[in-house]
Amino acid sequence: MIRKNFLPPFSPYIGEEEIKEVIDTLKSDWIAMGPKTLKFEELFREYIGSKFAISVSSCTAGLHLSLVALNIKDGDEVITTPYTFAATGNVIVHQRAKPVFVDIDKETYNINVEEIEKSITDKTKAIIPVHYAGHPCEMDEILKIAKDYDLYVIEDAAHALGAEYKGKKIGTLGDTTSFSFYATKNITTGEGGMVTTDREEIAEKIKILRLHGISRDAWKRYSSEGSWYYEIIECGYKYNMTDIQAAIGIHQLKKVEIMRKRREEIAKIYNDEFENISELIIPITKKHVKHAWHLYPLLLDTDKIRINRNKFIEELKKQNIGTSVHFIPLHLHPFYKRTFGYKKGDFPNAEWVYEREISLPIYPKMTDDDAIDVVNAVKKIISEYK
Repeated sequence: MIRKNFLPPFSPYIGEEEIKEVIDTLKSDWIAMGPKTLKFEELFREYIGSKFAISVSSCTAGLHLSLVALNIKDGDEVITTPYTFAATGNVIVHQRAKPVFVDIDKETYNINVEEIEKSITDKTKAIIPVHYAGHPCEMDEILKIAKDYDLYVIEDAAHALGAEYKGKKIGTLGDTTSFSFYATKNITTGEGGMVTTDREEIAEKIKILRLHGISRDAWKRYSSEGSWYYEIIECGYKYNMTDIQAAIGIHQLKKVEIMRKRREEIAKIYNDEFENISELIIPITKKHVKHAWHLYPLLLDTDKIRINRNKFIEELKKQNIGTSVHFIPLHLHPFYKRTFGYKKGDFPNAEWVYEREISLPIYPKMTDDDAIDVVNAVKKIISEYK
């Protein structure tokens, strides 16, 4: 039976608390970066357990500022995965460095740590592991490689708020970690991000760089404790968060564990329903991690079914089920082909997963009935195309 209304692939979970806090902000003297931004930073720092948390305009901004603060520059190389969003690769290019891709592990879809060392050269300066879908990378191995070769570790945790690796929260392991609060993420501020680090000198540099490189935050300059005088001490960027965004984030953060748990419950429904269907490959969770479940990446075993991934998505849409694909590997995009000479076939695991992956809806507003509608739609298509 076809679902009556369309189930979107993503939907934010916003309550009255967020709305009231935004209204309070709009009625206050501060709507740009100010006291609520600082409050959100402190709450986030406490939640993660890092020494510092610096709010920014996006996870992309956080990754870029991390590269700048760690002096990644023209001619350097940064190792990362091709199976990620544009931001991960683009920020490397913005620093005139070269993104060096390493293929993924076919179990977790994260960077294959066994392949990293093969790509290290005397130009390599950093590794950017991406915690795909919210499943942490093998950080012990990555950190050991980084230590052995004197490299920085800049974690892309856009998917991984609430995830843990061997009992440690993601955000406490690498030199820096960048989180996303985009509308689809595990908590949202509409747009926005956060960088965590335990290194004071890096934190201070990112704070300065996020707001034009000026010597003091704008809210301090215009508050009773501030002064009109400022100095530009770095060539910075306009990458700051606002109090309007932070007002949403303060209350989103209070619900982060509840929302992660709900995502986990939906994932369990999918896993239980799909695990014995041979035409499907369900995501795994390794025993030593806590999964954030930002995505539920379902793979089709295309050797056992008479339909490809693209057609499968169309069939789901006919049943009012919205889906997405994460991701088109970076090395297949025209810019990366043209600029760095990457080509189809360079990273076969990433391509294999991409050609079979469908991201099913998974978010806290979904009911169990919603999840069962997704299950039934998937099963119906499987039965028709066996």
